[in-house]
Amino acid sequence: MSGHVVVIGGGVSGLASAALLARGGADVTLVERHDRVGGRAGRLEVDGFTFDTGPSWYLMPEAFEHFFALLGRRVEDELDLIDLDPRYQVFFERDSAALADVLEVTASSDTNRARFDEMSPGDGQAIADYVDEATDLYRLALDRFLYTTFERPLSVADRSLLPRLGSLLPLLTRSLGSRIAGRVQDPRLRQLLGFHAVFLGSSPDRVPSLFSLMSHLDLRDGVRYPRGGLYAVVEALERAAVAEGVTIRTGADVRRIVVEDGRAVGVTLADGETLRADAVVSSADMHHTETELLEEEHRARPEKSWRKVRPGVSALLVMAGVEGELPELKHHSLFFTQDWDANFQAIMERGEVPHPASVYVSRTTATDPSTAPAGHENLVMLVPFPAEPALGATPESREAMEQHAARYLDQVGAWAGVPDLRSRTSIKAILTPSDFAASLSAFKGGALGLEHTLLQSAMFRPRNISSKVSHLLYAGASTAPGIGVPICLISAELVAKRLLGETSAHPLNTPLPAGYLARSRRRGPLGDLARSLGASSAPRPASPPQAGS
Repeated sequence: MSGHVVVIGGGVSGLASAALLARGGADVTLVERHDRVGGRAGRLEVDGFTFDTGPSWYLMPEAFEHFFALLGRRVEDELDLIDLDPRYQVFFERDSAALADVLEVTASSDTNRARFDEMSPGDGQAIADYVDEATDLYRLALDRFLYTTFERPLSVADRSLLPRLGSLLPLLTRSLGSRIAGRVQDPRLRQLLGFHAVFLGSSPDRVPSLFSLMSHLDLRDGVRYPRGGLYAVVEALERAAVAEGVTIRTGADVRRIVVEDGRAVGVTLADGETLRADAVVSSADMHHTETELLEEEHRARPEKSWRKVRPGVSALLVMAGVEGELPELKHHSLFFTQDWDANFQAIMERGEVPHPASVYVSRTTATDPSTAPAGHENLVMLVPFPAEPALGATPESREAMEQHAARYLDQVGAWAGVPDLRSRTSIKAILTPSDFAASLSAFKGGALGLEHTLLQSAMFRPRNISSKVSHLLYAGASTAPGIGVPICLISAELVAKRLLGETSAHPLNTPLPAGYLARSRRRGPLGDLARSLGASSAPRPASPPQAGS
C-alpha cells in the first residue's frame, strides 16, 4: 500500500479529517472544488467588507478545545475568542405596533431570570430549571452519544445510564416544542428555548426533545466570537492540516470515486486526472457522493432511497453593507414572528416562502469593526427557506429572491426601529437554495445538512462508512453526529475511531501520537489499512490508543 488517502471537500470536517489522518501517518491529499477551503463555512470579501457565508455562532467550546488538543494544539493559540455580552437579543413581533418587544439575553443568569419573570411571572424559575436539565443532558450527550460511531450501539450504555432509560425514552419520542410548552407559559419565552431547532435543520415540533440540551449552550455556557469571524476557525484548521503534512489542492473538482474490486482506490477530477489512493474520505454532501460520485453498482444509498430523507431547511442568506451606525442591533439578533408554528409549517411542510419571517441577523461590526470599512456596518441576514433548489435558479427567480431580501430588510428595520435601514443598505451578495445546490452539491439545496428528526439522529443517522465499497468513509453534516461546526469536528474524529476499531462512547485521549493509526485494534481489511497508514511514521506499539474514560 502507498499510504495515500484522498479527502474530498475542504470544509470543516474535510480539513479536520485530513489533519487527523495525516497525524496518524497517512499521506493525505485534500481536494476542494473551489479556489479556497471552507465549504459551508465560507468567507466573502467585497468592497472592504468581510462576511461569513455560513455558520456564525461559536458554541460548544470544549469540542474545539478537544479537537485541537488531539493535534497537540491549544485553542487560545489558534483563535482570538471574544465573550459576547449580551449573548444576543430577541425581537418579538407585536399584535399591531411596528416596533417589536425586545429582550436582551446577557451573560448573567440572575439578570436573565429577572427579565424572564418580568415577561411572565414564574417563567424565570421554570427556565432556570429547564436549563439545569439541559446542562445534564448536554453532559450526557458528550459522554455517551456524540463521540461514538454507533458501531456497537450498546457501548453507549453502562450501569450508570440504565437507571435513566425510563426518563430518556420520552426525550426521543416527544418533540422539543411539546417539552418546552409543558414547562414555560409565555409563547415568546417558548420561542427563546426552541429556536435552536433551526440550528438542527428543523423546527421545534419536528426534533426530539433530547435536543433541549441546546439551551445549555447559549443560556449557561455562553456565546463567543472568534475575531475575524467563523472563517478564522477554517483558517486554523487549514494551518493545522498543513502542519501535519496535508497537501491541499483547491480548484480540484471530483467527478468520480474510483472503485476497483469493491474497494475505493482514488478519485478522478473534472480535468481527467486520477489520484490513486488506499482510501477515500468524502466530506462532500452524502447524497452527492452516493448518487453522483459513485457508479450505480457501488451505491449503498441509491437515488430512490433518498425519497423519504428529509434535507433540512434551506435559507436565503443576505450579505449587506450599511452606511452609518446600527446601535439598535447587537452582534446576534433574532426576530420571531407571532405565528411561529405557521411560519415553520409554511417552510417545512408546504414549501412556501414566509412573510413576515423569523429572521436571524448578524452584525459582526458590533464586536469586530475590521469586518467593514470605516463608517459602515457589516450585516448578514439569514431567513429559513424551503429546501427547494429551484429557488434562485433562474433570472426571474433570482429577481424574486432579491425582492424578498428587500422586504425582509424592511421588516428588520421596522421591528428594530430603523426605518431607513433599506435606504442605507447595499446588498453585496445573496445565497439561495439554488446556490447551495449548485455550489455545495447540497441535497435539495439544504443549507445545513440532513434534518435532525428522530430517524435521522444518533444511531439512525447515515453511518460514516460505506456498506458497499471498502476503504470509503464519510465525514460531515450528512453523517453522525450531525450538523454544526463543532459536530463536524467530532465527525472527523469518528473517522479516526472507525479506522482504529475504537467503539467506545468517549473521545480519544489527547494528544494523539504521530503514527497512531499503526495502533489500530480493528481486524480485517480496514484494520490492515489503518496499520499500513501509520506504519511509515511510527513503529507499531503494543497497545492501541484509548478513548478517555
